[in-house]
This record gives sequence, structure tokens and C-alpha cells, in this order.
Amino acid sequence: MATTADIRNGLCIDYNDQLWTIVQFQHVKPGKGPAFIRTKLKNLKTGRVVENTFSSGVKIDVVRIERRPYQYLYKDDMGCNFMHTDTFEQISLNPELIDNNDLMKEGQIIEVQFHAETETPLTAELPPFVELTIVSTVPGDKGNTANSTALKQATMETGAEIMVPLFINEGETIKVDTRDRTYNERVRQ
Repeated sequence: MATTADIRNGLCIDYNDQLWTIVQFQHVKPGKGPAFIRTKLKNLKTGRVVENTFSSGVKIDVVRIERRPYQYLYKDDMGCNFMHTDTFEQISLNPELIDNNDLMKEGQIIEVQFHAETETPLTAELPPFVELTIVSTVPGDKGNTANSTALKQATMETGAEIMVPLFINEGETIKVDTRDRTYNERVRQ
């Protein structure tokens, strides 16, 4: 059993009979009174993020999770289907367990987190950046900007819609940040 001194980002804990991952934490030592840890916890079943405060030194139940590489195959009425890259085992996950699942394209490698004792898939994480091709966007007009951050809507090959700079055109491949769905850079080919 661990204590609050072991808290770190990404740690998976059993709290109130549910599995949570620590998204953010902060140790606080007020001038008067005992120290405490302010955390943001993400529920691994529902995806809901809540704030919680732990007293310093409280015991927490750490859950062991494993990360395994899976290849995204396709999406159907059962959910998103993946294949383990080493064992070729196939699993199906609910799309709600995957943040920004509309940025996944077939053949892409992602990491799936499993509860180590029960072998239950918990969540799936996309890599920080993905390369996607733009299938439709309006042409950018020169001189149509009041500042240097003018953006326009673009539809990706996966159906996702993100904002891109005016100089980006249809057919171009761009790098997209999967954490905040922003344009990062144009991919040179």
C-alpha cells in the first residue's frame, strides 16, 4: 500500500471502489494546518474528471496497469477493433474510452492500458502527434487577416475537423497534436 507521497501524474489508483488515474497533482503546505495534496482524477470507466484533496500521509491503493501496443484495425457497431502487434490477439473497445478517437486512422499503433490482475482493457492512448491528410477545406484568401493567427476549418481523412492556418490546402498532410487537437506543422513529402 502506498501513501500520498507516492502520487505522480499517470498513477492509477483504486478510490471509492473505482479505478482513477491522476491527471494533475499539487502538494500544498499552508502556513497553518497540515499539508495536503490537491489532485485531479480521471475515472477510467466514464472518463469524468473530478478534483479531490488527500491529506498528507494517507494510504492509497495503487493499481498495477500494463501498457501494450495495439494496431487500430477498424470501427464497427461493436466499437473500435484493435490487434496486439506481437500476439495478434484482437480486442474491441468502446470509443468513449479513447480520447480524440476521431483522429485514429487504420493501421495506426496506439497504447492500450490493461488492469494487470484482471486483464481488463481500461483506456487507449493515441501517440502525441498523428499525421493526417486534409480532404476538404476552403481556400485561404490573402490579406484576409488582422493578425498572424488566422485559422480556417479543415476536415481530415478520418472525418475529424480541426482548425488550420490559412496557407494549408486540400491534399496536404499535416501533423496534429492529439492532446489538444491543434495543428502542429506541415509534413514534407
